[in-house]
Parts: sequence; structure tokens; C-alpha cells
Amino acid sequence: MSTHSDSTSPTLVTPSLLRDWPLPAPGDDKYSRGAVLVIGGARSTPGAALLAGTSALRAGAGKITLAVAESVAAQVGVALPECGSMGLPENADGSVTGEGLHRISSYVERADAILVGPGLDDLDLTESLLRALLEQEESGTEGGPAVVLDAFALAGLVKMEDEVAPWRGRLILTPNPTEAGILLGRDVEDLGGAVLDIAERFDAVVSCQGFIAGPSPANSGESRLWKITTGYGGLGTSGSGDVLAGAIAGLRARGTSDAQAACWGTHLHAAAADRLASKLGPLGFLARELADQLPALMLELNT
Repeated sequence: MSTHSDSTSPTLVTPSLLRDWPLPAPGDDKYSRGAVLVIGGARSTPGAALLAGTSALRAGAGKITLAVAESVAAQVGVALPECGSMGLPENADGSVTGEGLHRISSYVERADAILVGPGLDDLDLTESLLRALLEQEESGTEGGPAVVLDAFALAGLVKMEDEVAPWRGRLILTPNPTEAGILLGRDVEDLGGAVLDIAERFDAVVSCQGFIAGPSPANSGESRLWKITTGYGGLGTSGSGDVLAGAIAGLRARGTSDAQAACWGTHLHAAAADRLASKLGPLGFLARELADQLPALMLELNT
């Protein structure tokens, strides 16, 4: 059973709310808009990391590094010339392993947001990668980068729940409803309540199918819950979740709070789908086209 009532009333994320919650000023150069490190992209699925990185740039992040399977790192760098591309060790099947993270240690140290998950395709290896990343961060002191987990990284988080204390308070999770059930270890009936439960369980900000939740604020018994008011069914397209995770990571790198990045990113992602649906129809638009809509949507919200 959920620990929260089905009647919990979310705050509606509207354009008016977002205008009153403006994004950080863009600053003078790319360094002022933060750095995102995306770890993902197995040999068979490098496109997921590409989509996430493109989306982070479209959301305004200043610098992007994609750490992917070494057999596809060069191709990824050519496909997205605006990124830095680093190769990570892989097994015979092309799945990224948890070894060799020392290759990207300087990028981990400089990142404002680290996104793990897009295009990883082996659950056990993803868990190993998460453990290695956690160990590499060493102290995990307050003020470290936001850690955004998506796809297989979410299932890996469940397996190491008791070990992620250094990441608590700076986790952002982007599950779909099935993954939400995995995070809770039970079937999800009330999605809003489930998202709240995940936020409390992992001390994280969570975005799941239009609901966003954060853990209870200090000295308060109330959890925070928001709900997106836009978004078309065409979001159910391949790569859409990678675009959402990338947008949230990019916004977070710019200096937002975790909750602001999740609310803004989820709204922009859904509004982009609405716009494409009105232009192209409800089916057939591509996930990379969602990312292309983000700058104009932010401009319309006076950011």
C-alpha cells in the first residue's frame, strides 16, 4: 500500500507557474551554463546517449560529454560534433562495463549533472558501473553534482539502495510507470502516490509520466507533488525518455534546483510533444524533434 493518500492534490505546472519560477540567467559563456556528463550508449544503442546529450544542449547546458562504449565513441563524436566523446570499456557484446571510469574521472569532477542510463543494455553491468561511479566520487560531499538516473540505472539503484547515502539529496530519477513499480517493489495503482513514495524512499526528485515529486522539505511533514498540465500521447515514441532525462540534466547543470529542473524539463518535454502533434499529427514525429522544440518553448516562457 502507498503511504500517501490517493487524494493528495498536486500543484499544477502551468506556464504561469513557470514564469514565476524563472530559470537561471544564461550568463556570459558556456562555462556559466554548466557541464553535463552522460554515461550510457552501448554498441547497439548509442543513439540513446546522443538523444540525451542533444536534449541537454537544447535545454541550455554549456558543455556536454558523452561517455559511451569505446567501439562507438568516434561515431558518436561525429554524430554530435558539439559534444566531447569518451570511450568506456565494453564486453564482447558491446555492453558498457563498470571498469575504466578513471578515463572520465576529470569529467566526473567537473560535471554539474551526471546522467547515467541512456543506452545501457545490461542490468548487472549497469549496477557495477553505478558502484564504480559511487566509489570514484569518494566523499560524496554536499554540493556534488546532481545524479540523474534513467532506464537500467534505476533497477541498478534498487540493488544498491543501502549504499547510496552519498547520493541522497542530489538524485533525480526519471522512471516510467513500470520502472516506478521496480523502484517500489510492488504494482503501481496510484501513480501520484507512487511517485511521492519513491521520492521519500530514495530522498530524490522523481519525474514519472507527468507527475513530479520531491522528498519532504526539512522540518515539514508535507511532501511536494506537481502535475504537468500538457502533453500529447505521441510521447510514447522511441527515445522520448532519453530526451526527457537529457533536458532535466541540462536544466540542472544551469544551476536550478533538482525540483525546478524536473518540473521545467517535464513541462518542456510534454509541450514539445503537443507542438509536434499539432504540426505533424499524433504519431510519427521523432524523439530528436522533441529536443529541437525546447529553445523556442523556453523563449516563450521568457527565459
